[in-house]
Amino acid sequence: MLNKISDKVLAHILMIFLVFCWGFDYVPAKWALEMMSPSAVAFYKYAIGLIVVVIIKFAQGNRKMVRKKDLPLIALCAFFGQAMYFECEYNAMDYMPVALITIVLSFVPIVSIVIERILYKRKANAKIVLGILVCIAGVVMVIGADLSIIFQGRGLGYLLAIGAVLSWNLYNFITAALDEYDGLTLSMTQMICTTLILIPLAMPSMPSPAEFDMRIILGLLWIGLFDSGFGYLILVYSLHKLGPTTSSLYSNFLPVTTAFFGVLFLGETLTFWQIAGGVVVIAAGFIVIKEKGRLDEERLKDV
Repeated sequence: MLNKISDKVLAHILMIFLVFCWGFDYVPAKWALEMMSPSAVAFYKYAIGLIVVVIIKFAQGNRKMVRKKDLPLIALCAFFGQAMYFECEYNAMDYMPVALITIVLSFVPIVSIVIERILYKRKANAKIVLGILVCIAGVVMVIGADLSIIFQGRGLGYLLAIGAVLSWNLYNFITAALDEYDGLTLSMTQMICTTLILIPLAMPSMPSPAEFDMRIILGLLWIGLFDSGFGYLILVYSLHKLGPTTSSLYSNFLPVTTAFFGVLFLGETLTFWQIAGGVVVIAAGFIVIKEKGRLDEERLKDV
């Protein structure tokens, strides 16, 4: 019992650490985007992460590979979940503060529930419906507070952030069809596909080695190691020890850590109403994810 409790405590500590890592990731990404395209930043991110995952996979003696017939589906996952997602997210950083981007990204589970209702006819209870409505109200508060400059370019930033939300949901639903593979095998194959997809997109804006300063080098290493590398391993560990619902709740705190680092390192600011709207989105998303997890557990028991 003590070991189980210790494992859970460790998982919570690691997830708190990961949320801070994810929040800080936007800072070196913003720096790198000053000298290269979003595709180039994403390429370095996944190339470095791929090295980490390959080393760990084979160090564990895991020699499993995916079947050839599943490669097109895995390539689609890589395209939507990695290449397209970060193309939208990183481009949005040219138009709006990173904290606002993560507030819009908090809308991911809401869109997922709506898609499930349309495609799979899965009903949501009153708490989930209320949470979705409140979450929408929070996003309206965030965007509504920005109306004075939305027609000066930031509107495109919101559209790109919404594109990232849709891309991530497509990724989740496609990946759900590949649940027979272990996490390391699937992640490694997706990273290989992502890297191959990004090479032709990244090459035109790839800086020469002489242009890289230590800040950019360390920033890209941070993104690759702690986001797509060790970050993935922490997430997998917490999924096993805490379950998907508890683990996913931590992502709702990402706007907080992102705003903190955005103000500290990037000089970004948020209005009172944007902060208030962000709190509403986080709180509503918390309720929706927790209630959705409870319904999924009940559905599995009935099967």
